[in-house]
Amino acid sequence: MKNHLSSLLALLIPLLLSACSDQVSFSGDVMPILKNNCSKCHTRDGEGVAKSGFSVADYDHVMKGTNLGPMVVAGHSEISSLFQLISHQADPQIQMPPHHPEALPEGRALALEFEQIETIKDWIDQGAKNN
Repeated sequence: MKNHLSSLLALLIPLLLSACSDQVSFSGDVMPILKNNCSKCHTRDGEGVAKSGFSVADYDHVMKGTNLGPMVVAGHSEISSLFQLISHQADPQIQMPPHHPEALPEGRALALEFEQIETIKDWIDQGAKNN
């Protein structure tokens, strides 16, 4: 019995440690994505801020959301507007970053890569922490 328990622990401990290392960091993982893909329009007096009130300047601004409400529902990417907009679950005219022909005047951008979308999704699902 003792051997079985030792074997089980030997298998579980690496799994638990690897799960801990998958924690998404806002400052290290999410903010670089937002800065590189969203800050042109969604900081200061950018077109995105003017139209929606949404800024990606820092964690507090992201969590504040838009003039109409929050963009992130901590723990629930499936109902978070931020995730819906970047993962093509919204109307193409409002998907982000805008990469359709009628994009914002400040310019078109490329859609986020799958891994970037998954990083933001995981961050939201992990509680959207300021870490």
